[in-house]
Amino acid sequence: MTATVVTLVRNNLRVILYWVASLPILTESVVGAGWDLFRTGYVVDTFHHLGYPLYFLTIMGIAKLLAVAAILAPRLPRLKEWAYAGLFFVYIGASASHFAAGDGASAFIGPAVFGAITMGSWALRPASRR
Repeated sequence: MTATVVTLVRNNLRVILYWVASLPILTESVVGAGWDLFRTGYVVDTFHHLGYPLYFLTIMGIAKLLAVAAILAPRLPRLKEWAYAGLFFVYIGASASHFAAGDGASAFIGPAVFGAITMGSWALRPASRR
């Protein structure tokens, strides 16, 4: 293969891996925002268990939707950075909250994995999304 073909394959692979990492994060954020904004029973019970006020659900739901919009929008590199940082803090904060509450490993490992996937999505962004 020539250098051009190798570069093309490498770039396409990066774009594919970017979307493989991004789609679960974007989907979870949209679904999670819906759960937060509509205050589903599961989320309300979890917030009571963790000791957070319910008005925080509205703040988080709106922030998640704005983060998804920023990540999907063309250009806006600084806004994308903030969106990725916000989602990372949401997942790592959830993980730390479950750990501090003494919940089982599955309760805090799940959000930590989403935090890691968020970092992967950020790191794999193609040049057109930086």
